[in-house]
Amino acid sequence: MTDNLNSVKMGQSYHHGNLRQSLLDSAINLISEKGVEGFSLRETARRAGVSPAAPKHHFADSRALLTALATSAFTDLASALEQANMDAPPDDALRLQAQGTAYIRFALGAPALFGLMWRSARLDMEDAALLAAKQRAFVALDHVVRGEDAEQVTLEDPAMDRTMAHWALVHGLAGLALDNLFGDESNRKQVLDAVTPRLVALIAAR
Repeated sequence: MTDNLNSVKMGQSYHHGNLRQSLLDSAINLISEKGVEGFSLRETARRAGVSPAAPKHHFADSRALLTALATSAFTDLASALEQANMDAPPDDALRLQAQGTAYIRFALGAPALFGLMWRSARLDMEDAALLAAKQRAFVALDHVVRGEDAEQVTLEDPAMDRTMAHWALVHGLAGLALDNLFGDESNRKQVLDAVTPRLVALIAAR
C-alpha cells in the first residue's frame, strides 16, 4: 500500500514538473541538517515524499544531484558578484570591496551550499554546467581585479596573482566567519564590516 502511494505521489510530481526541484529542495534541507557526509539519495527521496527509485528520473546517482546543487550555487554566487559590481561606484577599490562583501554574505547566507561547492570529491568535476558556472563566478572576480579586457591566462600565470590573492582573501574570511572565529552573529558582522574593506584595499593597491 505504501509503495502504491509513493508511486502515485511520484507520478503526480513528475507530471507537474516538480519532482526535480522537490528533490533539490529536500537535498538542501538534508545537507543543512546533517552536512554532506549525512546526505543520501534515499533520504532525499523520502523527504520529498517519493519512492527511492523516483530520483532516477532526473539524477543518475547522488553525485549527479549534488553536482546540480553545486552548479546552482555557483550560478547564484556569480550573479551576486556581478550585481555587486554593477551596483558599486566606478572605483576599483570600492568595486573590490563590494564584491568581497557579496562573496562573504553569500557564504554566510547559504553555508551548507557554500561548503558543498568546494567538495570536489563528491561532485562530477567534468560536468559541463558545473564547470561553466564555476568559470562565470571566477571571471566575475577576475574582471574587477584585472579588468574586463585583460588577456585570459592560466591560474599559475603571474598575471593572475592579484586575482588569486583577492579570491583567497574573501574566501578565507568567509571560512573564518563560518567557523565562528569572529564570535556570535552580531560581533561577526561588526568584525567583517570593519576588516573586509581594509584587507580588500590591499589587493586594490597597485
